[in-house]
Amino acid sequence: MLHLLALSTDDTARIARAIARLVRPRDMVVLVGEMGSGKTTFTQSFAGALGVTEPVTSPTFNLVHSYVGSSHPVHHIDLYRLERTGELEDLGIDDMQDAGGVMVVEWGDVARDALGDALIVRLAHGENPESREIEVSRRGRQWETRWTQLESALRDWVAP
Repeated sequence: MLHLLALSTDDTARIARAIARLVRPRDMVVLVGEMGSGKTTFTQSFAGALGVTEPVTSPTFNLVHSYVGSSHPVHHIDLYRLERTGELEDLGIDDMQDAGGVMVVEWGDVARDALGDALIVRLAHGENPESREIEVSRRGRQWETRWTQLESALRDWVAP
């Protein structure tokens, strides 16, 4: 697990872009954090790094927004309103992954392990209004071979 400290919104955006540079088709990034912790801000920078040029907004009511990136489709999924994990099948996440998309799932903790292999990014408010404490971990084997690269890409933000 990596413990990071983002001192500003710009730092959070840089962390998101650093992670985005390492994603591959079918990857899933699960975002966890309370309301206002920066999940959508993270996703906007992440998607921008993948070549998404249109505005990225929270899909709270639609549950899924899909975007065309220059390298991969980016599917922004919000599970906040999900009532039971059985509804995951209705969202078509597996189909989006099979088609080579990259998934970014806000409120992914709602689904627990039902989402399978993923990079887990936990965002929490820091000591000042713009700072965030960020934990990055992996579930499953999806990021196993890239973990050292990820550690290197995020070294500037490792918490003291």
